[in-house]
Amino acid sequence: MGEAGDGTVSWRELLAETTDRLAAAGIDAASAESRWIVEEASGLEGTELVLGLDEPATVRMVAHLDAMIARRLDGEPIQYVLGHWAFRHLDLMVDRRVLIPRPETEQVVEVALLALDRVRSGRPDGHRPAAADLGTGSGAIALAVATERRGTRVWGVERSADALAVARANLAALGMAAGGVALVEGSWFAALPGELRGSLDLVVSNPPYIAADEPLDASVADWEPVEALVPGPTGLESYEAIVAEAGAWLAPGGALVLEIGATQGAAVSRLLEQHGFADVAVRPDLAGLDRAVVGHRPSP
Repeated sequence: MGEAGDGTVSWRELLAETTDRLAAAGIDAASAESRWIVEEASGLEGTELVLGLDEPATVRMVAHLDAMIARRLDGEPIQYVLGHWAFRHLDLMVDRRVLIPRPETEQVVEVALLALDRVRSGRPDGHRPAAADLGTGSGAIALAVATERRGTRVWGVERSADALAVARANLAALGMAAGGVALVEGSWFAALPGELRGSLDLVVSNPPYIAADEPLDASVADWEPVEALVPGPTGLESYEAIVAEAGAWLAPGGALVLEIGATQGAAVSRLLEQHGFADVAVRPDLAGLDRAVVGHRPSP
């Protein structure tokens, strides 16, 4: 890209050329994505980039820029190309070991936080809430709950050692802000310490829920971990496993919150009702599509 050998190509020129290349490849958000890529390559963000557009780029920076452009033109999702992505107030490291955090899941966190607040309102003064995020992936939900409801003890469960390494990196980046988070490797509730049984105030999960025969966009199917997307033939297998055990791990009144596909609200709601959950409800996302099912373990 450009004549970078002498270090005289400005970021303004590189930004324009990056935008042109992405647009020519048919990338819809070429302008926004080119800016993000240039920010990542230059180390300048927002106002810093605006003020530094006429500064020359170093050879190493241009090489980094070229490598990111090549990856994006090859179809790799922009989130993986950048190596991080925003989720609520967090900036999470992401790569092909984990699913890309999505805005719809941010809404599931909102449902979970409101459910946790409801549970806490019925607990004695001084009660320290406990929550589990099953299938934590990058740690997005667990870290959001821990940082937005300070004092909550959160266990993030993940069966993939590769994904758990990403979650641990994200946890480490938060430092003191996520001091109440524990990340454990294993499948669903089996990974949790036995003493938590019957004491959790919240169980939340964005499990795999795509049916095996459901078509996926190439940007998803070719790049994101299939084991985090497809649980089996029906897409309901993860819900069946989680709901069957959740009541035994929740304290009385505790909440179960599950992210769902837009057509799964009725089926997942029935599962909760069949396992004795009360106040079962489907919550929509900002697009008005069914996005989460919430239910509570009845109090005595």
